[in-house]
Amino acid sequence: MLAGRKHSYETGAADGMKGVIRTLAALGVQVLVQTNAAGSLDATMPPGSVMLIEDHLNVVQMSPLVGEKGDSRFVDMGAAYCPTLRAQAQAAAVAATGQAMPRGVYAWVLGPQFETPAEIRMLQAFGAQAVGMSTVPETILARHAGLRVLALSMMTNMAAGLSSETLSHGHTMATAQAASARAVQLLVAVVQGLETTA
Repeated sequence: MLAGRKHSYETGAADGMKGVIRTLAALGVQVLVQTNAAGSLDATMPPGSVMLIEDHLNVVQMSPLVGEKGDSRFVDMGAAYCPTLRAQAQAAAVAATGQAMPRGVYAWVLGPQFETPAEIRMLQAFGAQAVGMSTVPETILARHAGLRVLALSMMTNMAAGLSSETLSHGHTMATAQAASARAVQLLVAVVQGLETTA
């Protein structure tokens, strides 16, 4: 169980979590469950909502596998977020809360600055429902290591141009803290659901 992650905006590289993910795989971990804070591009997912990631957009077009050797670096990302794990997570969410989690596509941007309204309109046109600065490099590394991946996004704000609020890291953290109790309960139910059906 990890507390936090190294973000690409800290170094400009996408492979900051390579050692960690590969250590988990070497220890026998088979499933990586990820969480992140994200901006919502969908009015039906206001701040505090938790979205089940069903696919992603690597908007940055960087890979943590650059420099790797051999055929294994050409990883199939057709089912980057395991359909079986997603179904189990939804069943657990319904059992715990009475309703399914919204599902959507997560767009990875480099940051650390927030997006412009024009960039958000572009991401909406691309089919994204959420935007954030993490998760995709870890997913690529996990799939390369043979792990199955499940990922959840907590919406901490409406993305730029979709509300009148001024975006800041402090606001993101405050919203995440305010919604943390409900999100933790949901995450516990999801993980327990994975454990009982693994």
